[in-house]
Amino acid sequence: MTKSQKKTNPTKLKKFVSEIFLFYGFSKTHALLCAEVLVEADLRGIDSHGIARLEGYVRLIENKRINPNPNFSWVKNKGAVATLNADSAIGLVSAPFAMKEAIKKAKKYGCGFVSIQNSNHFGIAGYHAELASKNELIGLAMTNASPLVSPPGTNKRMLGTNPIAIAIPNPHFSKYPFLLDMATSAAANGKLEIAQREGKQIPKGWISMDGEDSTDPFALKEGASLLPLGSDLEHGSHKGFGLSAFVDIFTGVLSGANFGPWVPPFVAFLDPLPNLPGKGLGHFVGAWNPDFFGDKNDFFNQMKIWSNEFSNAPKSSEQGVIIPGQPEFTQREKRLVEGIFLNDIIYESLVSLAQKTNLKFNI
Repeated sequence: MTKSQKKTNPTKLKKFVSEIFLFYGFSKTHALLCAEVLVEADLRGIDSHGIARLEGYVRLIENKRINPNPNFSWVKNKGAVATLNADSAIGLVSAPFAMKEAIKKAKKYGCGFVSIQNSNHFGIAGYHAELASKNELIGLAMTNASPLVSPPGTNKRMLGTNPIAIAIPNPHFSKYPFLLDMATSAAANGKLEIAQREGKQIPKGWISMDGEDSTDPFALKEGASLLPLGSDLEHGSHKGFGLSAFVDIFTGVLSGANFGPWVPPFVAFLDPLPNLPGKGLGHFVGAWNPDFFGDKNDFFNQMKIWSNEFSNAPKSSEQGVIIPGQPEFTQREKRLVEGIFLNDIIYESLVSLAQKTNLKFNI
């Protein structure tokens, strides 16, 4: 398999991606937002959730699983909390819409939380959480996903990778926030897809085939399961399962979306299961206002002290302690200058989309 790459300018890439969404009936505002979220993932080095996902979104749109022109409505909106019916929107649009409401509530009440039903895949969780930190608030974003993960005690796929992200503003230490963005599985499915494209094996502990470790990145397509964070009980997989279950309950059960094994698949060639208990995928976003806990500038000063203390801790390895988010933001600064490198497979998928939509491909 080829490992060659092509370099592209982030601005040109974003323009092309937005034109794809415009072609499929999205408003200009929503098309630009979708492109922003996807290209931001690639800028941060999260290549599994950037434009590598574009073709999958297109297939879902063509199969009428994603509604290009959703009519958002509130199932309930009271005080500091709300539930949004996203009308089968793409999550790249519904999650930021909900976060804006959570931010508005946090500024008024000190906190704001919005659960989201009837949505679809929302890209990197960190993007949505960071919308709050840009407003000097603490942000939370999480989503459930199609079942690929087997909880401890079964080989049945029952949960998704169910990521959770927390963004904490840290302006006196860095222009970027503390940003934890993690799957609750041992590895995200996208990391397997990257290994497939690069022709590499994966580490033991990521997936299991009939209870046995596998290093084959294609094994998931043959019936294997992703493992929870911790991989096995001896290494704490019950903790990963607990975190994943928490995300699933908050994003699916609480919101009225589907949950567990009923979450609709991301791939368009698989239909959702019959007799679904909820509506679409579920997300949950929230924001806390530090100024309601004390003086926010005192909080920012304390965050600087906290960050410096951990960053300057005695090193037991070459890297030392890394503040969550630092690797991604370092990669972002680099790729803004050097460009984004596209694997041949991803590049060809973009060429194919350009031909399919008769759009000019100049990236």
